Amino acid sequence: MLTKALSVVALGMMLVAAKDDPLAGRVAGPASQCLSGFDTNARAEIVDARTIVYSRTDRRNWVVHPQGVCQGLRPGRTLVVEQRGAQLCKGDRFRTVQSTSSVPSAYCTFDSFVPYDRSIAR
Repeated sequence: MLTKALSVVALGMMLVAAKDDPLAGRVAGPASQCLSGFDTNARAEIVDARTIVYSRTDRRNWVVHPQGVCQGLRPGRTLVVEQRGAQLCKGDRFRTVQSTSSVPSAYCTFDSFVPYDRSIAR
């Protein structure tokens, strides 16, 4: 009985983790230097201290990591991006701001953007 209960708990934790993982069920594509036609309405989610996920559609998410260490990059903070053109590109700078403060973090820079597409069931 205890084994069944532990199995149910473990399955529940895996399902919650998959639901919370913005890359669950997606396949990585080749890295890109820029997000062409970048939509300023795209949702940006800070996943952890090394990962930002941009999503515009349900079909594709873009993952980007900062170049080097980025102080202040953590979930719950807001990204403030300094875009140098019509595209969001590797090398563009950003900061984060905590919702309870107006003091921004130090500048960080984006590395390459990796697309993650929803895998098609066959």
